[in-house]
Amino acid sequence: MILWSRRATSEDSELRLLRQVAEGVNGIEAVFDRGLRLLWISPSIARVTGFTPQECVEADDLFTLLVHDSDRAHARRMAAQVGSDGLARDFELRFCRRDGEVVWVASHWRAVPVAGDGDGDGAVALQLSAEEIQTRKETEYKLLETVTELRRAQALREHYLVRSNDERQRLSALLNLIRLGIMFMDRDRRVLYYNRAMLQIWGYPPDAHLIGMRESVLQSTVAPLLEDAQGYFAHIKEVLDAHQMVSAEYEFRFADGRIVTDRSAVVEGASAGLGIGRVWIYEDVTAERRISAQLISMAERDPLTNIFNRRRFHEELERTLADAARRGVEVGLLGIDLDGFKPVNDAFGHQAGDEVLIKLVDRVASIVRRNEMFFRIGGDEFAVLVPDTRASELSELANRLCEAIAGLRFEFDGQPASVTASIGIALYPENGLEAQALVAAADEAMYCSKAGGRNCWTLSARLAAESVRMPVSSSDEPDSKED
Repeated sequence: MILWSRRATSEDSELRLLRQVAEGVNGIEAVFDRGLRLLWISPSIARVTGFTPQECVEADDLFTLLVHDSDRAHARRMAAQVGSDGLARDFELRFCRRDGEVVWVASHWRAVPVAGDGDGDGAVALQLSAEEIQTRKETEYKLLETVTELRRAQALREHYLVRSNDERQRLSALLNLIRLGIMFMDRDRRVLYYNRAMLQIWGYPPDAHLIGMRESVLQSTVAPLLEDAQGYFAHIKEVLDAHQMVSAEYEFRFADGRIVTDRSAVVEGASAGLGIGRVWIYEDVTAERRISAQLISMAERDPLTNIFNRRRFHEELERTLADAARRGVEVGLLGIDLDGFKPVNDAFGHQAGDEVLIKLVDRVASIVRRNEMFFRIGGDEFAVLVPDTRASELSELANRLCEAIAGLRFEFDGQPASVTASIGIALYPENGLEAQALVAAADEAMYCSKAGGRNCWTLSARLAAESVRMPVSSSDEPDSKED
């Protein structure tokens, strides 16, 4: 391995330090003096950023060359504090690649004592260990190689302990910094290695001793922690019985709500086709899954009323019609447009209009059944999708909705207000085989309700020619202004 350094190669103490850091490097490793001047950086910097180690060492300021403008001051300040107080610090920052792209890395800074040059004087260097967050797959592969080295070291224990103890300590420290849980089991399904993250993920105390523990004993200790212990153990048995060289990612849940994934791979020995064990890698993805669920909810739900929006409506309509075609059943669609909503908005403001919509949605949600889906299409337009139904059932539902909406009462600035609904009913397959045709039929029927006096529902013309209007008192009549 080529080491790029500002110091003379004759300085034996520095060369020993650089060799210790260089061997076993998995991500980016670098050494700075207390003035934040780069002394050495691992060749892996070229893979991550496109800059060679020599370019980094010869740069006037590595922070200016590599660190993104927005992170530069913070990174320099944190590194300086490590050199000042000797306390290790971890933080994320962005590196700028040669091609202009930005890559996120997790950086780990610590002070490293350096032996003096014979005059009794000690010095402190700063070591940077950085992991490329965006390349987890590559990281897993490198971790697999590292664990294989550990297993090989087990077989050569005496020789390893005598001549390579320092390297083993460095590798162990590196794996304990990794946020992925790692466990290696031999062919007899006994634990041979695990890192600190593995203990944390599985809820073991930091001082737990698992070396030599059989898989069956391990499972008995973790079973109470899992939401579906039998299901997870069945997954492990399937992987082992099928002799999968690399298992697919598997997601499971803990009883406390955490979500974790595992992957495993056979570690091959010196003899071709003969594995010496299996490495398991665990990752806590609870935060990622929670964020993903929130993003999905934001994309599918109306932010004001929290019911499904137009996008989800079209997805569910297509899915429901496809299911109905397979099963040979009918699907109903109710298109709902509010009467008198625009006058409320114009007279009392959008806040009043929002209050009307929220209370209306609460009332309608209490009427629709579990298998019926309620959507806000936009503005004061709504829809109800009813699978496996008949025209008579849709008429009853529409009647209940008209009554419930007309029964809502509001008061703004001391003045009473109310709204009603014009509802159009369409039925698959009578009114169309495609989603677009069914929506058009429901809209046409809804406009018939508008023309017929509002506060009523109308069956699509292909189902019935009449409109049914609910009786209302004169005080309940909606404002005659345009909706």
